[in-house]
Amino acid sequence: MISINSSWISASVLFLITSVVVSLTHYWYKWSHPKCNGKLPPGSMGFPLIGETIQFLIPSHSVDIPPFVKKRLSKYGKIFRTSIAGQPVVVSADHEFNYHIIQQEGKFVQLWYMDAFTALFEEHMDSLNKGIIHKYMKRTMANYVGLERVKGVIGRMEVMANQGLRSWSATKSPIEFKSSVVDMVAGFTLKEFCDYDTGLLEEKMSKKFAFLESMMSIPVNIPGTAYHKFMQSHKAALKLVRDILGARIKSRESDVTQQQPQRQPMIVLDQLIDDLKTTSEEFITESFIVIFLFSILLATLEPVSSVLTLAMVYLTDNPLVVKELKEEYERVLKNRENAGSGLTWTEYKSMTFTHQVVNETLRMSNTVPGLLRKVIKDIDVNGYVIPEGWTLVCLPSCLHFDPEIHEDPLVFNPWRWNGKPPTTKNLLAFGGGIRNCVGADYAKVMIGVTLHVLITKFSWTKIKGGEVCRMPVLRYPNGFHVKITEQDQTKTKASYKE
Repeated sequence: MISINSSWISASVLFLITSVVVSLTHYWYKWSHPKCNGKLPPGSMGFPLIGETIQFLIPSHSVDIPPFVKKRLSKYGKIFRTSIAGQPVVVSADHEFNYHIIQQEGKFVQLWYMDAFTALFEEHMDSLNKGIIHKYMKRTMANYVGLERVKGVIGRMEVMANQGLRSWSATKSPIEFKSSVVDMVAGFTLKEFCDYDTGLLEEKMSKKFAFLESMMSIPVNIPGTAYHKFMQSHKAALKLVRDILGARIKSRESDVTQQQPQRQPMIVLDQLIDDLKTTSEEFITESFIVIFLFSILLATLEPVSSVLTLAMVYLTDNPLVVKELKEEYERVLKNRENAGSGLTWTEYKSMTFTHQVVNETLRMSNTVPGLLRKVIKDIDVNGYVIPEGWTLVCLPSCLHFDPEIHEDPLVFNPWRWNGKPPTTKNLLAFGGGIRNCVGADYAKVMIGVTLHVLITKFSWTKIKGGEVCRMPVLRYPNGFHVKITEQDQTKTKASYKE
C-alpha cells in the first residue's frame, strides 16, 4: 500500500512539474513571439514582464548613442523590436522612416508618454491619447512662447541671466551649475507665466524638482525604487503649483468684489483661469490647470538646464569657441548706438555663431532620447509589420550621431553649422511633425541669451565634475561645480580656467 501511494505521489509530482514546464514554455514562446499580421522586425523581447528593461537602463558614460541601442542596431539593423517596462516596443534609427512617420500623427501613430509621465495625467489620459489636450496646450502656449512673444521677452531674459550669474558670483564659493540654472529658469518661468515670485519660497526650486533625475524609470511604485521616489517627491512641486493657482483665483475674485478693472490675460495662468470659467471643454478643471502648469515647468527646466550645463562643459574644453563667441559679442556691442542699452532681437538674430553653438549643443545633448508614439494602425516598413498597440520609438540621437550626416559626430564643432541651417533632416532636438515643440524658439533663445551674458560679463573656473552619464536622458552624476566671477566691465574679457 505504501509502495502504491509513493508511486502515485511520484507520478503526481512529475505531472505537476511537467505541466508547469509546459505552461512556462508556452508562456515564454508567446512572449517571445507576439501576435502580428505579418513579420515582426527582428529583435528580442527579453524576459517575460521585464523584457530588456535592465539592459536598457544600464548607464552609459558618454554623450554617444547608448550601448543598448548600438548593440542591437549592429545585430538587427536600423529597426528592431524589444520590450521595455512591460511595453512591446519597436525602435527605429531609420531616418527616412522616422521623418515620414512623425508626419503621420493621427493616421498611424499618436502621441504617447512614458508611464512615469502619464501617471501625472491620470483622469485625463483618454483625452490625452486622442490628442485633444495636447492640441489645447499647444494652442494656448503658442500665445506665450511663440516667436513673436519671444521677441518681446528677450530683454527680460537678459535681466534674468544677469541677476542669476551675479548672484552666483556673489557667493564667493563654487556653485553646482545645473541646479543653479534650474533655480534661475524656474524663477523666470513662474514669474512670466504665473506672476509668482519664487523668492518667497523657503526651499529652492531645484530641490522641489529633484525628482527629474528619476522620471525616466521603471514604473514600479514600491518603496525604495526610483519610480516611487519620483511619484513621492513630485507631490511637493504639484502642491506649489496648486497653491499658486489657488492664490491667483482668490486674487481675481477679490478684484471682482472690489470692482477693480478686469485683468487682461497677459499671463498663461490668467488665460487658463478664464478658460476654466468660459469653455465647454470638460477636461479643463482646476486639477488639469495644475498639471498643465506643472508640465510647462518640466518642459522648460530639464532641457534648458541640461543643455546650458553641457554648453558650459564644452566651452571649458574649447577656448577657440569661447574666443569666437567673444569676438561676435564685441561686434554687436561695437555697433550698438547706446552702450548701456540691453540686447535687442535684431542683435540676437545677428549672432550667427551663437546660434551655431546652441544647435551643436542641442545635437550633442539629445535631451529628447526618443520620440515616443503609440501605433494605432499596423505599419508596413521594409518588409516588416509594426503591430497596432505597440510603442514606436524614433531615435533622434542616431540622426545626430550619423557620420554620413555629421562628420566626426562625437566632436563638439559649432562650425559644422556654418552655412548649414538646421532642418528636420539633420536636427531633431525638439521633436518634429505636428508635435514639434511649440516652445523650441523660447528655449533656444533663453540658452543663447544666457551664454551671451556669461561671456560678456563673467568668467568661470571649473572646480570639479562635468562627467556625463546617459540613462537614457543626460545626467551629471558628479554635478558640474564652477566658480563664477563677475568681470571688471572696464576690462571685459570672457575666460575660463580648468
